[in-house]
Amino acid sequence: MTVTRVVERSADRDWADHAVQVIDADARRSADTHLLTVDLPGWAADAGIDLYLKDESTHPTGSLKHRLARSLFLYGLVNGWIGPQTTVIEASSGSTAVSEAYFAKLIGVPFIAVMVAGTSPRKTQLIEAQGGTCHFVDSPSEIYSVAQRLEAELGGHFIDQFTMAERATDWRGNNNIAESVFRQLELERHPIPAWIVVGAGTGGTSATFGRYIRYRRHPSRLCVVDVENSVFLPAYESGDGSLTSPTASRIEGIGRPRVEPSFVSQVIDRMVGVPDAGSVAAMRFLSEKLGRRVGGSTGTNLWGVCSVIADMVAAGQSGSVVTLLCDDGDRYDHTYFNDQWVAEQRLDLAPPTRAIEEFWATGVWAAP
Repeated sequence: MTVTRVVERSADRDWADHAVQVIDADARRSADTHLLTVDLPGWAADAGIDLYLKDESTHPTGSLKHRLARSLFLYGLVNGWIGPQTTVIEASSGSTAVSEAYFAKLIGVPFIAVMVAGTSPRKTQLIEAQGGTCHFVDSPSEIYSVAQRLEAELGGHFIDQFTMAERATDWRGNNNIAESVFRQLELERHPIPAWIVVGAGTGGTSATFGRYIRYRRHPSRLCVVDVENSVFLPAYESGDGSLTSPTASRIEGIGRPRVEPSFVSQVIDRMVGVPDAGSVAAMRFLSEKLGRRVGGSTGTNLWGVCSVIADMVAAGQSGSVVTLLCDDGDRYDHTYFNDQWVAEQRLDLAPPTRAIEEFWATGVWAAP
């Protein structure tokens, strides 16, 4: 006689249910981020062009990465990868790790950020302030292997933003960033944007926008900006996903030395390469216009915005353009807003500043 076997693994279901509820409750307490209008010069008004900034700096952890961290934690919970005793591990020293430390603290699990020694004290302070632990390695090439080793040693979960970003986010809706933007534009004179301009770090944000506009059959076009030492643009141009770079990006939060699994190039309509000096010059220029500081990746976005708006003007096309204010510029006192750091990096901000000022005055884009 065959004995019926029953294997039970539902002991942590009640904890997981509670953890998801806690994260949902946190989201309910957080209002949606603002969609700001940017005052453009008279030539833009005459051309019927509007510019909007989705201000992601107002999230509880201060950046666009708050959305990604929430999605990654929910994805880990519903897949059963994160339990009440699970140590969550990430290979990141940036805003994603800050946001992930926040959600780990929220549901009561340990968090370790694997990062390169020499990462700015400001970053480690932000992670540790959320209850996270920083594990330092000597080389950027080590962060993934060390994260995987810690996962095995601790029985933890390597949350792996660069692989999971595009699959953890519900691109059909569920209040993702794309759905939020289109809902906020509904009463504007151009409710369907002509262009959406974003950067790529994990690739998750561009994948979400690209999939959403195709799913909703919107005519909007997606422009992705890329920075120096990143291989996203060369891979997009050549179709070679094996490209790598020996040098990391200087613009935090975007650009990668390898083509990440979450980078979905097929949903992108245009890519624009942005020099690092252009990113920093544009960041400083926009900060002055807004009367508040924005980060380097927002400057990269503005450089792409100048390009697409100039093309619209030349083609006689009216419409709206949307880009992201990714995080607050006060995080970059020691780098992008520090003239000594800029000089040490040998970045000449004069030519890109002139190009942006000329564009703002005339609508003509002559990028150096």
